[in-house]
Amino acid sequence: MDDTSFAIHPDREKELDEEHFHDIGEVKEWRREADGVYLSCQNGYVVVQYYCEEMIRVTMNPTSIPMRKQSVAIVMENESVLFEVEELADSLCITGGKLAAQITLSPFRLLVTDTNGNILLNEGDRGMASRRTGEVICFKEMEEDAHFYGFGEKTSFLDKRGEKMTMWNSDVFAPHNPAVDALYQSIPFFITLRRGQAHGVFFDNTFETVFDLKQENHRYSFSAAGGELDYYIIAGPSPKDVIQQYTRLTGTMPLPPKWALGYHQSRYSYKTEAEVRELIRIFQEKDIPLDAIYLDIHYMEGYRVFTFNRDRFPNPAQLINELKAAGIRVVPIVDPGVKKDPEYPVYLEGIQAGHFCQYAEGDVYFGNVWPGESAFPDFTNQDVREWWGEWQKFYTDLGVEGIWNDMNEPAVFNETKTMDINVLHGNDGYPKTHRELHNVYGLLMGEATYSGLKKLLKGKRPFVLTRAGFAGVQRYAAVWTGDNRSFWEHLQMSMPMCMNLGLSGVPLSGADVGGFAHDTNADLLVRWTQLGAFMPYFRNHSNLGTVRQEPWSFGEEAEAIIKKYIQLRYRWLPHFYTLFHEANVTGLPVMRPLVMEYPEDEHTFNLADQFLIGENVLVAPITKPATYHRVVYLPEGEWIDYWTDQLIKGGKHILAEAPWDQLPLFIKAGTILPQAETVKPTNSISIHIYPSEKVCEYTLYDDDGETFAYQEGDYFQLHVKAWKQNETIYVETEELHGGYQPDWKEVSLNVHGSVSKIVINGKEQY
Repeated sequence: MDDTSFAIHPDREKELDEEHFHDIGEVKEWRREADGVYLSCQNGYVVVQYYCEEMIRVTMNPTSIPMRKQSVAIVMENESVLFEVEELADSLCITGGKLAAQITLSPFRLLVTDTNGNILLNEGDRGMASRRTGEVICFKEMEEDAHFYGFGEKTSFLDKRGEKMTMWNSDVFAPHNPAVDALYQSIPFFITLRRGQAHGVFFDNTFETVFDLKQENHRYSFSAAGGELDYYIIAGPSPKDVIQQYTRLTGTMPLPPKWALGYHQSRYSYKTEAEVRELIRIFQEKDIPLDAIYLDIHYMEGYRVFTFNRDRFPNPAQLINELKAAGIRVVPIVDPGVKKDPEYPVYLEGIQAGHFCQYAEGDVYFGNVWPGESAFPDFTNQDVREWWGEWQKFYTDLGVEGIWNDMNEPAVFNETKTMDINVLHGNDGYPKTHRELHNVYGLLMGEATYSGLKKLLKGKRPFVLTRAGFAGVQRYAAVWTGDNRSFWEHLQMSMPMCMNLGLSGVPLSGADVGGFAHDTNADLLVRWTQLGAFMPYFRNHSNLGTVRQEPWSFGEEAEAIIKKYIQLRYRWLPHFYTLFHEANVTGLPVMRPLVMEYPEDEHTFNLADQFLIGENVLVAPITKPATYHRVVYLPEGEWIDYWTDQLIKGGKHILAEAPWDQLPLFIKAGTILPQAETVKPTNSISIHIYPSEKVCEYTLYDDDGETFAYQEGDYFQLHVKAWKQNETIYVETEELHGGYQPDWKEVSLNVHGSVSKIVINGKEQY
């Protein structure tokens, strides 16, 4: 009914306001314990504790002392922090670590500051509250100059101020636009930026949650349909600090295999072995690099997971291993729905072992998806995740090293688009309804898939791509933004979507290049490939019945440009791989909004159509048809046009020329960049220096790109330092770690700009 005019029926206003929230009320008594301050209030109970030096955890339960059970998002253990509590006439002051909390007692109101006294969160005249229905909510004051980022995978612009966002994993095939709220991922985390200072909030609640930054100009709220109000205040003070602290809490991504960072080709569907072989033949004939080809649901027997249709794919092992020998991985799709069929081993095993989702009465839940009536593994149970992980052997025995998890919101073909919320998940002995655990289903499927593959691949790194997830999904999978469309607006929107995913702890993300649904065209595919070549995850994917959009689909001129940018991706891989190593260690994203590096520059606050790769590479894609120039904002400093070496003073907007074969691309002066000299590995690598009078430094990282041996010290790090003095460039190199010998053995230096001589490690070159 909400899809009709009934949604704005005047009587609904009463319906929505029938039950007001009950404020937490005054503090009746409080006590200090070793792990925090416990408060009993008029309408609930609160615990305020230091989780670590940089985080305060606040938990409220309207009916009993908070249990403080964390969700599966959290991997960090609580650290002991010394704190003091001072009781004043009408408040408590709690100090310790890098944050301080002041609690007003009548009524309970919380104010959190940093060590300099800067206010991070202030409840003001409204604070925590609840409804008899179980909903919990928290209000915070919203200052005029506050900007908000993160929230995972959301449409619209970069800064989320003025938006209302719902976290409820949803299969959305309808066009993604600013009115589409709940998408496939739920990451209830955000960063607030004010006057160059940042802090974070992670709301650890797996129910449907809502973040309302729209209803009032001076106040925002976050709420959940049930459970406890449980959130972490993260100190910052820079955006980078917040991200690193948040990913300490929820984990960083494992280092992906190198092949996961190359160019990937997909379609719904490449239906036969013959079609796949012909596709690969054309890629090889045209000398277009390719690291992976995807198999959508048509490869299966009746859409049953863990099967191959032997008429369509008569010898999958031979195909997969021949392609792997040519450097191309096959990535099959695997959905959670298991067809109801007693002659199907996966279903039979799952039924007999009680591995599928059930109602409280013991009846198995069945939903209709691609194979028809299907059961769904209850991934909330460890034994079910292990069982699912063992079934990955079907694929690894064939030579598969990467899996594509789809439909794992979970999506079901019914009016609600998902599983019955009354299903009762086992949850390892702590049963919870699907209403509570819906948002973590995809995350737990990702864990099952990744862990299973890791055990089976004998030391090789798995690759998992997922559509659905929750906070912490980065520990197991890459994320793509789902069923986008071949619209210029979707090309535009893919940038803030992936930037906010990066700010939410997910460094390996991307959108379907060319658009999934509808028909692309030459201009759109060329410009989207230029963008895709610089996004963390680079896959071309299209829908059944749409025009083909492989690189050669729109004539020789378009093909040549697309090939150029796919090849460029491979030349840039040493830099991308170094950034992914940084993401593994620190949690920082590879693709960054400019506001992350320039948080005091007002021009960056909602800049959504250009981005940075690492700190100093600025990418400004063309986002409109038949357009050969665009405005680019260059922040403070000096910038060099990648294509012409023209030096441009920053701190201003410029008009950049962009002929069809050119992506506006700028390197900040004072930058060192490694590049492969050719698409395929050779015995040399090129270090490009864009010098300035300030010392610039870079630490190149490399390892075998395939195994976990780097965790035992089998990796290589080369530190390069350079600076310019008059017309002389001074370069110093130092091998920091030599536990691995890269493919290349020679290093060439390329200095950009005017130079009379180069001095390398004290020796004059010319």
